[in-house]
Amino acid sequence: MTQMNYTDKIRVAIIANGKYESKRVASKLFTAFRNDPKFYLTKKNPDVVITIGGDGMLLSAFHMYENELDKVRFVGIHTGHLGFYTDYQDFEVDTLLKRLRLDSGSKVTYPVLKVTITLLDERVITALALNEGTIKRVEKTMVADVIINHVKLERFRGDGLAVSTPTGSTAYNKSLGGAILHPTIEALQLTEIASLNNRVYRTLGSSIVVPKKDKIEIIPKRRGNYIVSVDNRTFSYKNVAKIEFEIADQKVSFVETASHTSFWQRVKDAFIGEDEA
Repeated sequence: MTQMNYTDKIRVAIIANGKYESKRVASKLFTAFRNDPKFYLTKKNPDVVITIGGDGMLLSAFHMYENELDKVRFVGIHTGHLGFYTDYQDFEVDTLLKRLRLDSGSKVTYPVLKVTITLLDERVITALALNEGTIKRVEKTMVADVIINHVKLERFRGDGLAVSTPTGSTAYNKSLGGAILHPTIEALQLTEIASLNNRVYRTLGSSIVVPKKDKIEIIPKRRGNYIVSVDNRTFSYKNVAKIEFEIADQKVSFVETASHTSFWQRVKDAFIGEDEA
């Protein structure tokens, strides 16, 4: 019998939230992987990251490994409500294990958002988002110029603006009235947050789908405190000079399995439910 070398093993990281059911599933996975010579459990430089919880847990794991997106694949187990990023339910652990043992490295990839924040003191902060990035002004109405592909589209007045990825189109973007995009479409979506529209001030008033080649720039016209959110992380900045959104060079990869198939089935399950009899 030939013993597998350390480098031949699939390196697996398990990330779970603190809920009882998630801990139970994680314990079962830890036991299975420890007893299987094909796998090596580690959170350092993993090949596969398994998240247990919901979409929020997968978002957190994405940011843990956002500097290793070219090497890592994700797969999610949901222990609560149905998620868009979680392929397996808590009672399908054995199915996941079986498929990972037969895994050939195949993957499904989706676009990621690059967010670049430039402050008035010339500091530049960059971040990646799986779902969306938003900017809001804290004290008063936000006034900002919206520039797309070097063309000034409008001077926005309102609570803020959100830019989402295709996978993020079913999240905050949808609650703002934005469209749902299939995750294989490499595009951004700009959506207004409570825009001010009257006889004096006007905005386009609808979400905008922007192709991969175009960059979205938002230039605040008033000094003050701004809240910038990148997925489930929130930052406070004073005196933002501009914030730029574009499709990143990196992509997020998921383990390709039979469970990771129909996006439209996920949309139906999440927002519509079963057909009426």
